[in-house]
Amino acid sequence: MTTADLLNKIEQVVIALAAFAAVIGLLLFLIDRAPKKRKDVFQLIGFVAPAFILLIIGLVYPAIRTAIQSLYDARGNFIGFDNFVWAFTQPDSLVSLRNTIIWVILTPLASTAIGLAYAVFIDKSRGEKYFKALVFMPMAISFVGASIIWKFVYEYRPTSANQIGILNQVVVWLGGEPVQWLQAVPANTVFLVIVMVWIQTGFAMVVLSAAIKGVPTEIVEAAQLDGTNAWQRFLHVTIPGIQGSLVVVVTTISIATLKVFDIVRTMTGGNFDTSVLANEMYTQAFRAGEPGRGSALALILFVLVLPIVIYNVRVLRKQREIR
Repeated sequence: MTTADLLNKIEQVVIALAAFAAVIGLLLFLIDRAPKKRKDVFQLIGFVAPAFILLIIGLVYPAIRTAIQSLYDARGNFIGFDNFVWAFTQPDSLVSLRNTIIWVILTPLASTAIGLAYAVFIDKSRGEKYFKALVFMPMAISFVGASIIWKFVYEYRPTSANQIGILNQVVVWLGGEPVQWLQAVPANTVFLVIVMVWIQTGFAMVVLSAAIKGVPTEIVEAAQLDGTNAWQRFLHVTIPGIQGSLVVVVTTISIATLKVFDIVRTMTGGNFDTSVLANEMYTQAFRAGEPGRGSALALILFVLVLPIVIYNVRVLRKQREIR
């Protein structure tokens, strides 16, 4: 690029900025001159319009484009719903769908159960904030970082070599043979789920711990005076009192789990029957050169997420009506 071209581009940018500033200035002048009712409307539009435009550009338009692209093949030929038929008939995509369902069942249940148990056990104990920080720390680690950490935990070396994986080293100490954990189908999917549970348990613990502290002490003391034991108070007082928080935690973790990609991509690359929908979507769209199939998988993923979001919204609305 020559100096003249650079100066020309700078001049165009300056002119564009000046025009933009002039338009904004004109709008502000008109708003200031307008009657009060119109001024309020203009101010409302001014605040909402940028977010609305970004929503259309970043969400609505890509969603529509993805839906249209799912009806075409890699050459741009219209093929209707053939990509969706492929997604529900090919072995690889069916394995990804099966694994995604396993992830969505195991991860929210395990994370919520462990987080709830931990929150109950450390509630009002000495050093509670340190115990919470210890469990919450994995939330500060990216999915890729957590995957690398756990990849070392599952690392395999031949029997004659020194084991660098913690799990295989324990097996060797106990007199067993090292195992290729990430290649052991179907247990390898569970080993990947453990990584997600390790990350999300801290989130569940923090939210549920705050909810437990919000349960009125009068109700707990009344139940205690009635002769109930700790387990009965937990089932009939604590759980109903934190039901809304439980729903939020389970649905939030479920949505995050449906979109999981980093863990699978980093640890196995989707090999050894460990792929999930998000990973298969990436593989088809960017590795196999089939954007139509990738778009179809993206829409399937969207359909799976939608009921969880709708259910969460309904529960929150019911709670607001009760309040």
